[in-house]
Amino acid sequence: MKRSTIIIIAVVLIIFFVISGAIGRYNSLVTLEEGVDAAWSQVENVYQRRADLIPNLVATVKGYAEHEQETFIAVTEARSKVGSVNMDGITNNPEALQQFQAAQGQLSSALSRLMVVVERYPDLKANQNFLNLQAQLEGTENRISVERNRFNKSAQAYNTQIRRFPGSVYANLFGFDRKAYFEAESGAEQAPQVAF
Repeated sequence: MKRSTIIIIAVVLIIFFVISGAIGRYNSLVTLEEGVDAAWSQVENVYQRRADLIPNLVATVKGYAEHEQETFIAVTEARSKVGSVNMDGITNNPEALQQFQAAQGQLSSALSRLMVVVERYPDLKANQNFLNLQAQLEGTENRISVERNRFNKSAQAYNTQIRRFPGSVYANLFGFDRKAYFEAESGAEQAPQVAF
């Protein structure tokens, strides 16, 4: 009787430790996944801030440069493309994240063309409303960079955890999927040429 009692206690203890370990690992993965989702929300937040600033910026520039319609249309269309990207499950889908990133890249390019237009109008460059909007947009671009970096770090910690043993076993068991990263745009590895 003593021997069978010891075996039962040992089996119960082993089951207890296995279940406790699984619960701990699961909770750890949930925490990391929530961190990735929170980081992604911040990325969306700063991109939305930029999208909200654009109409004000365009309206201010239009007041000085009415005949630059092509540039205004390009900015508006790029902003519209960004708004039409489906955001559902984007962090689990590298292709969707790449599509989102491409739309944001087109918007950045259109904004750059808008800033070139601004250079042609000295009165506009001295307008306080424009200067405030430009400063806010520059600050937002910096925030975008910071939040994308935080998202990538959060996704890296999560992805590392679900790929390492025994985390990979639990990730497969509980259905945790790899998160996508923001990547540099094509051509970003080459320094821009500056000619004077």
